[in-house]
Amino acid sequence: MGGRRHARPASADDLLSQLGRLTARVREEIEVQRARVELAEALQRGMLPATLPTAPGLRVAARYAPAGTGLDIGGDWYDGCRLSDGTLAFSVGDVQGHDVEAAAYMGQVRIVLRAVAAMGATDPGDILATANELLAATDNPLFATCLFLCFDTRTWSVRTARAGHTGAVWARADGVCGIVEHSQDEIGLPLAVMEGETYAVTEYRFTQPGALALLTDGVVEGPRFPLEEGLAAVAQVLRDGVFEDPDTLADRVMEVTGRTGHTDDAAVLVLSHDGPEACQTDDAVPERVR
Repeated sequence: MGGRRHARPASADDLLSQLGRLTARVREEIEVQRARVELAEALQRGMLPATLPTAPGLRVAARYAPAGTGLDIGGDWYDGCRLSDGTLAFSVGDVQGHDVEAAAYMGQVRIVLRAVAAMGATDPGDILATANELLAATDNPLFATCLFLCFDTRTWSVRTARAGHTGAVWARADGVCGIVEHSQDEIGLPLAVMEGETYAVTEYRFTQPGALALLTDGVVEGPRFPLEEGLAAVAQVLRDGVFEDPDTLADRVMEVTGRTGHTDDAAVLVLSHDGPEACQTDDAVPERVR
């Protein structure tokens, strides 16, 4: 009568060989992931501008930091250029997703915004609307939020338009600070979501020296901080350091990411401005024009 055959127990050599194969596979997967992260980060940093426009009385600094996990390189960006009317244009934005594709799409969005601005557009709402039409017409399933700002140093007026993006934060020399407010009706959809979208423009005039920070939500939102607290923390940083150079301010704003426990990449662009001397009065704003 035949007995049941039993599998031969694995020897120590067999177990070590199997462990070696598993270790090699894990190491290979880690190397592939590391290569993807390094490629995405290289794309990200390579497509960010090497310089930003400035003007007498206006100083600019920017920072970018990858995600806190080191694995989720995304599509955050900052940019700046001079428009045909002499106005300085600045933008920050965030592409959906955290991978090589998001980093590459960020470059496309930034180039489209630059191209639209180079064609002579000077209104931030028109620039976002035209860029949205071009991006929505492509087959790419990704989308991007964006804040586009035009700063006129002749009048010290600021015009902003938002495509589903976080608002800018400001502080002035007398210690007052806040967030550039937009009503819900004034915040358009992210870029490339729907053709025909329009973007309302909000205008402010800065009549005191101060600082303005454009940022992505990776700076101000995370597991430990809701968005409102993060924005308030940045406003406090600007208020306490309003007379410091923009590089120092940008570094300190980026430190807020450590308090939020952020898991996203983050970008910050800081504008430190002197303001027109003739308008440095006690009742100065930033005053909403429209």
